[in-house]
Amino acid sequence: MLQEKIEHWFAQGAAAIGNPDAEAAFYELRNGLEAGTLRSAEPDATIPPVAGGVAWRVNAWVKRGILLGFRLGSLVEMGCPDGFSFVDKATYPARRFTAADGVRIVPGGSSVRSGAYLSKGVVMMPPAYVNVGAYIDEGTMVDSHALVGSCAQIGKRVHLSASAQIGGVLEPVNASPVIIEDDALIGGNTGVYEGTIVRKRAVLAAGTVLTRGTPVYDLVREQIYKATADSPLIIPEGAVVVPGSRSISRGKGAEWGLSVATPVIVKYRDEKTELSLALEDLLR
Repeated sequence: MLQEKIEHWFAQGAAAIGNPDAEAAFYELRNGLEAGTLRSAEPDATIPPVAGGVAWRVNAWVKRGILLGFRLGSLVEMGCPDGFSFVDKATYPARRFTAADGVRIVPGGSSVRSGAYLSKGVVMMPPAYVNVGAYIDEGTMVDSHALVGSCAQIGKRVHLSASAQIGGVLEPVNASPVIIEDDALIGGNTGVYEGTIVRKRAVLAAGTVLTRGTPVYDLVREQIYKATADSPLIIPEGAVVVPGSRSISRGKGAEWGLSVATPVIVKYRDEKTELSLALEDLLR
């Protein structure tokens, strides 16, 4: 069983370096990640629903397998000596795609690291980057200067707008990656980090930043959403989130009239919102 092999060789530490069986186990895992048959995190219907949506399970052993690949790989020169070249671990070269993959990698400097999955219909506008362990489902657009971090999970028909940053996580191995569910729109210059879950059809307006320490104020439902010790920050399905601010109420901050940035849910998706997003279908 692949999981047992990965766990075994990961536990061997430096002793696994140069072992052909350890390398074979890693490459089997990497191939599974690229085919989408293995994921570092996935929805799990056997776990009770969380905050109005499906629960996600972290596959820590898959993350250990990704880390094993870094341990096994040596630094090598890659690319074209007369043109674009780089130095990285031999176990993680840039992925190459063919027309049969159904993925559009538009010219201009984008890169996908091996061990990442891109489904049919995914479009990458240059320059953009997808790191190892990431999973991007069908019909999603990764716009210019967008980053999909290691092990991040992106659903179907998502638009990651220009300069959107989707944080990644490899360690600790049991930490949940950022998850963007189906049909979400992630606006330009946004940042989603530290295991935040953005539920289906949510919209993050340009400039919104979400972290584990970020409280989100829901003006519609009159609630405040925060991460807890057992759960990441979760943005509800269909929520429209915009950057806002909250006044500091005590001390010098109050005296000086300062405020801190605070994401605010101002509405939930409606017909007007859908019309404003209709252009997305034409771009794919």
